[in-house]
Amino acid sequence: MKSSNNKKITLTNVMIVAAIIVVIVAFILELVIVANIEEFKKYIEEQNVIDFVYLIALLIGTPIVLLVTVIVIFKRIRENARALYRYQRHHGSYQLSLPNELLVEGTGSIGSSKASDKNNKNISRFSILKQIDKKRETYSKDDYINNITLEMFCDDFRNYSANELGLYYRAEDIRSFIAGLGVSHILILQGMSGTGKTSLAYAFGRFVENPSTVIPIQPMWKERTDLIGYYNEFTKHFNETALLKKMYEANYSEDIYITVLDEMNIARVEYYFAEFLSLLELPRADERYMEVVSDKWATDPASLKDGQIQLPTNMWFIGTANNDDSTFAISDKVYDRAMILNLDNKCEPFRGRNSSNLHLSAKDFDRLILNAQQENALTERNKEKLKELDNYLTKHFQVTFGNRIMMQINKYVPIYIGCGGEELDALDDILSKKILRKLEMKNPIYVKNGADGLVDKLNELFGEEAMPRCKQYIHNIVNNI
Repeated sequence: MKSSNNKKITLTNVMIVAAIIVVIVAFILELVIVANIEEFKKYIEEQNVIDFVYLIALLIGTPIVLLVTVIVIFKRIRENARALYRYQRHHGSYQLSLPNELLVEGTGSIGSSKASDKNNKNISRFSILKQIDKKRETYSKDDYINNITLEMFCDDFRNYSANELGLYYRAEDIRSFIAGLGVSHILILQGMSGTGKTSLAYAFGRFVENPSTVIPIQPMWKERTDLIGYYNEFTKHFNETALLKKMYEANYSEDIYITVLDEMNIARVEYYFAEFLSLLELPRADERYMEVVSDKWATDPASLKDGQIQLPTNMWFIGTANNDDSTFAISDKVYDRAMILNLDNKCEPFRGRNSSNLHLSAKDFDRLILNAQQENALTERNKEKLKELDNYLTKHFQVTFGNRIMMQINKYVPIYIGCGGEELDALDDILSKKILRKLEMKNPIYVKNGADGLVDKLNELFGEEAMPRCKQYIHNIVNNI
């Protein structure tokens, strides 16, 4: 973005220099004509009428062209100054050395207007966030349900989706969904169109009595301001987006907040979502602050700390991704930090028991997750098997688990068991998504030649009937080569 803007400014400067050269040449020509007027009179007497008309047109037209050119140059300089000022304001840079007269809007300059607005206690640049401040007491609730287990929570959600919304999901998909939310605040839903990716996130918001916020990603998005908005220097207001509103609101509430990044890879995720990815990596939630504006006004919302907003601990980001020619490939940086759910198979309609929505707080959800991790820790036997599989993959495919993935495995498996699943099923699920996915980036011929050996290793470690997802994933890779 910065490079593109600099190119535009450079091109404008070249045009200005060229115009100045034209003006100088025209002015010199005018001086030459005036200084040698007697010679030109003799020249006119010797030439025909047409040459005389050309000369008169030159004498009259040159000052007009000169005047118009000066006006155009001044307008271009003014537009250039404003564009540069907006760009630097938009990107947090305010060291702008420009004449004040070029920045005048109406009767006052931008600099003086900004200073007066900043000190004016009657002007607020965050109209929506200020309204949330006034209603902050309404976000504190005490009707949360806390006498429920993680397995009951999953079953109730599946039945609620089916009976109340007509959305049908397999039990293992619901377990993977809840376990994924327990491991990371970023979850990616992948699969064919029509398998219910966006609907699943929507249904979960309905189930926990706090509707999900759906953000349709746009192809041209490149930075966080596309998600949270920016300050408009000319309207003197901040362009507050739906996401910024929900982030601010979530910091006053204990509800679970779901933000859906619909078609997240229609733009490059690692560009517009980069700052969110970095902040969510910080171990301490009280250090996750994102800059909204780079200065502070007396009338700014109460929960903005020096122009920064805290990334809410009770907000989860769920991205839906399609893999086709109209989308970008999701980078390893994003995949490694997120949990993944593949919705490749439609579930047949079923009639479950009656179930209503449950108003569960984010703190109670975290408590259920922590209890599951403590009660269902990964067995030592399977830890040793994972080490052996890691050594095999490192030796034959140069693929390793890594500390982050091992941490995710140690969290995911106990939560999946707490949701009603089995340990081997959980391992099969996360290994196919987190480890075997990396084989797609290796030499395809090399992977194909080593595929049978990898399947044999899985059979040796876990049994021939176990790990069906991993074996199917390997089979799919080989068939696509």
